[in-house]
Amino acid sequence: MKRIVIVGATSGLGFEVAKLCIGAGWRVGAAGRDTEALARLKALAPELVETEPIDVTHVEAPQRLAALAERIGGMDIYFHTSGIGKRNTELRPDIELATLRTNGEGFVRMVTAAFGWFRNHGSGHIAIISSVAGTRGLGSAPAYSATKRMQNTYIDALAQLARMERLPIRFTDIRPGFVATPLLAGDDYPLLMQPEPVARRIFQALRHRRRCIVIDRRYAVLVFLWRLIPAWLWERLPVRKGA
Repeated sequence: MKRIVIVGATSGLGFEVAKLCIGAGWRVGAAGRDTEALARLKALAPELVETEPIDVTHVEAPQRLAALAERIGGMDIYFHTSGIGKRNTELRPDIELATLRTNGEGFVRMVTAAFGWFRNHGSGHIAIISSVAGTRGLGSAPAYSATKRMQNTYIDALAQLARMERLPIRFTDIRPGFVATPLLAGDDYPLLMQPEPVARRIFQALRHRRRCIVIDRRYAVLVFLWRLIPAWLWERLPVRKGA
């Protein structure tokens, strides 16, 4: 029986993936800030689910993660879905700094805690939801696209570190495009995907321990094309929405 801890399980893709893991009979440690959502997950299968309120911006979050892992009998997969993002062409400092705290500081706090847990327990699998927005800097959401790029690079660095230390830790970087979750509520986005099929793709990536996956094929093509655009031309493109 797989044992997975999902940080950010209380909404969006984290909530949908948690339900799929429960349906597959996995032991699930669900964490997030919304205690009512945690209770709903627990009610789906009380014998399989343990919950813990965790805010990734708080310094005690790693200790809460370790306690949750112990309550489900260990941790095979750490799945980080916690994140925020917002269009901010006005460059409001409160939005930019809050994004940095959650997607930057909070991400590093939790992923390093998971790496340390697996280092001490022998092996494991760290998976994250980043975004296609990390491909290039998006003028409509500077902190969001920058932090997602950081997440991509950070996972690459940890994968290299695990190899250097000969640690059997696997990594999965999941990069979805626009998904109809609360994160994107209140705006009109192109190529919008529904969360249920995206969650199924994510669940398969977790099962097969894919190293990196872009969801879906349309976004894989888009990312490929974005990477071909020279910097001078990219700066002139009116890319007004983040992914």
